[in-house]
Amino acid sequence: MTMTMLDSIVGFLLLMLLLILLIILIACKPWRFFSSSSRSRTIKAGELERPLVADDVGISRNQSNELPRDYDLEGARVQNEGHFRSPRTHGLVHKQRLPNVSSHITQGDSLVLDLTSDPPEDVLVGQTLKNPFSPEQLAEFLKHGRQRLVGDKLQEPVHKDILDQRSCLTLEVTSGPSLGVRCSAQSTNTSRLPLTLGRVSPSDLVLKDSEVSGKHAMINWNLNKLKWELADMGSLNGTLLNSQPINHPDSGSRHWGDPIELASGDIITLGTTSTVSVHITSQTEQQIPFGVGVASDPMALRRGGKKLAMEDVYYYHWPLPGADQFGLFGICDGHGGAEAAKSASKILPEMVAAILLDSLTRERVFSHCDASDVLRDAFSQTEARMDHYYEGCTATVLLVWADGEENFFAQCANVGDSDCVMNSVDGKQIKMTEDHKVISYSEKLRFKETGKPLKEGETRLCGLNLARMLGDKFLKQQDSRFSSEPYISQAVRINQSSGAFALLASDGLWDVISMKKATQLVLQARERHSREENSAEKIANFLLSEARTLRTKDNTSIIFLDFDFSGVSCKVES
Repeated sequence: MTMTMLDSIVGFLLLMLLLILLIILIACKPWRFFSSSSRSRTIKAGELERPLVADDVGISRNQSNELPRDYDLEGARVQNEGHFRSPRTHGLVHKQRLPNVSSHITQGDSLVLDLTSDPPEDVLVGQTLKNPFSPEQLAEFLKHGRQRLVGDKLQEPVHKDILDQRSCLTLEVTSGPSLGVRCSAQSTNTSRLPLTLGRVSPSDLVLKDSEVSGKHAMINWNLNKLKWELADMGSLNGTLLNSQPINHPDSGSRHWGDPIELASGDIITLGTTSTVSVHITSQTEQQIPFGVGVASDPMALRRGGKKLAMEDVYYYHWPLPGADQFGLFGICDGHGGAEAAKSASKILPEMVAAILLDSLTRERVFSHCDASDVLRDAFSQTEARMDHYYEGCTATVLLVWADGEENFFAQCANVGDSDCVMNSVDGKQIKMTEDHKVISYSEKLRFKETGKPLKEGETRLCGLNLARMLGDKFLKQQDSRFSSEPYISQAVRINQSSGAFALLASDGLWDVISMKKATQLVLQARERHSREENSAEKIANFLLSEARTLRTKDNTSIIFLDFDFSGVSCKVES
């Protein structure tokens, strides 16, 4: 009996041992090392530099690395360092930004991507990643070089002129903790693409909102469709486009959503509180023949923690439609809200362009070197079209035109206190605007000429410290001293090799920095950045940072024109 029990125990132990060996065998999958049709490798997440495609484009194998356990997978991204090269038999090298993989693996685990040599239609971008894009979709969405996917293979680029299809995308946060933050990019500036929207740097548009994921959504230019596309990057709280969800139906899976085309006027909602407006402008590509840099900040927490709404709107158009030798640069600073500033920034350029469509008008500008009538009529027509009774705005525009002989002319018009200063050919500082505060000398003189001078101690009209503005129709009905008649400067002739520049800014800058000091700062910054790419953009941001350091208490917007530089800059703000 004892022997029978012993035999039973030994048999049970052997059975358990066999079961354990079978489990280990299944877990380890040793047949992977002997299969000629399927191989695996472990790849470091920070070194994902090769596209996961089939053998027919010649991916080299047998590389083994490990994912470091202290690697932060939240928001991991690979910087773009080049375009696809032509397919070769011995391998394909490509460094490209890949989608966030943090949602699919646990920090500290190894990332195993199975690469098979089966037919291309069966190849997925790594089973562990579970990316919902097919390889074709992923390549189409992320590519921004000159290569195209045709069928399953990479082909040589189809040469076509894409520079005449420029599209400029501008994003503005319209609600939420980061209200007023903006970001812009051009479809032809591939080094900036794709744009990412998220809570943490290095997102291109950073939203300080706890409901926004570290890397929440991505926007890229689809070269085949010539359209901007938005995709949710597996965010936790989802992404809405015009109130419709675009994230993956299984919100907990952290899968990417399909790319959706964007149109001007669309509203993107990240989480529940942060909304981003989309503005897209398309025009024939014509490089601006001088440097342009823009910068803007609502300075939202400069009043004892009180949030300050963004009421500045800046814009520029080069060339104006139908007037290839003209461009317009402007800033509108709203009061009582931002709607009047938004309307003026749209209508005013339209009016200037419409007036300049007349060839006789253009000829008069060229022959007399003066556009006073154009600017005066444009302001008058803009005021007539604006239907804002309880909101108004300043408006400062600089009209620039070329004479065809490597010279430019610049002429400014303004109402309000958003000023413009130029540093001319001989280094002379020229104030191109007039201050229209109620207590300014020019306005006091104007009031006196109308027979309604200011009373002693009076510094405001109907509560406003400005006497000239666009909009505010109700106030203009109450007091005839309010006006929309612009001050118009003399035209300044500029030689492109003279080192001249122009600086337009809202009163957030001028409240803390004088024109003389601003000119000195520009000269210092220009010397520091003269040999760098996008130097105008860096100068504009330098001035903005100075205003921030000096604790300005108002929205601040800056446009800097460098007439001693040839190139175009499309600003990305944070």
